[in-house]
Amino acid sequence: MPNIISASRRTDIPAFYSEWFMNRISDGYVYSYNPFNNRLSYVSLKPKDVSAIVFWSKNYAPLMRHMDELDRLGYRTIFHFTITGLSNILEDNVIPVDKAIEIFNTLSERYSSRRVFWRFDPVVFTNKTGPEFYLRKFDYIASKLSGKVETCYISFVNTYNKVKAEFNRLRKKDGIIYLNPPEQYKKEFAHELAEHAQKFGISLYACCNDYLVDGKVQKAHCIDAQYISQIFDTDLSYIKPNPTREGCGCSKSVDIGVYNTCMHGCHYCYANDYSRRCEIKANWGKNQKEYPFLIKDEK
Repeated sequence: MPNIISASRRTDIPAFYSEWFMNRISDGYVYSYNPFNNRLSYVSLKPKDVSAIVFWSKNYAPLMRHMDELDRLGYRTIFHFTITGLSNILEDNVIPVDKAIEIFNTLSERYSSRRVFWRFDPVVFTNKTGPEFYLRKFDYIASKLSGKVETCYISFVNTYNKVKAEFNRLRKKDGIIYLNPPEQYKKEFAHELAEHAQKFGISLYACCNDYLVDGKVQKAHCIDAQYISQIFDTDLSYIKPNPTREGCGCSKSVDIGVYNTCMHGCHYCYANDYSRRCEIKANWGKNQKEYPFLIKDEK
């Protein structure tokens, strides 16, 4: 049966690997990597074998010139677009907010607000990015996206050990102190954010943070086979839920990305281990456009 392709939760394929991705489309296959057992699996990318492609990115500009080709070949596409306003604070190499907004609006005008989702996540409270900071950023971005987006996904940062280590480094280096208020405080803030979202015609969804969910904040299904079925008028009932972590509401998909390959430099990222900065840069350099796997010498 055809798969939903995730491109990708593990790295930003549209921003950094769009040429490689289009070569994979041209050849009709890719190798997917299992980070738990280091195995590669053959995955067909022929249109008949792909029920949809779900993209995740902070910068779709490099992929935009390939949209005509993807549309011509008949691929069903969904776009998660992360815009947080954290550039130069917790994001080292992310494009400016206004540029991201411009690209978002262009995507939405082309494909409709039902296919382009805004991600305002993760929320990372620090001594430099408190609640008022986030409310101001949210209102500014939402005002510029109003009419072009229906859905916004939020979450609070998941402090894996590698993320904690990076926050400790930031505290010593830049004086940025991570703050972790109680869940009730986060819930109240999420509800306030939902009220702000409603003013711009946007519904707020919580990704993997079920304690935030109630009447104002809905549970996210970031890859949702039922939703994809509806907007493309196709039957994906054979694709079942397959959560990737606690609280995840996603349907089953095949992710074609690789950890430790994204160059955005987001200090909160679960997909990069910043204690291995040299390796991340090296991995980016190992990408070869004609190779069927994202990194040339990955085993």
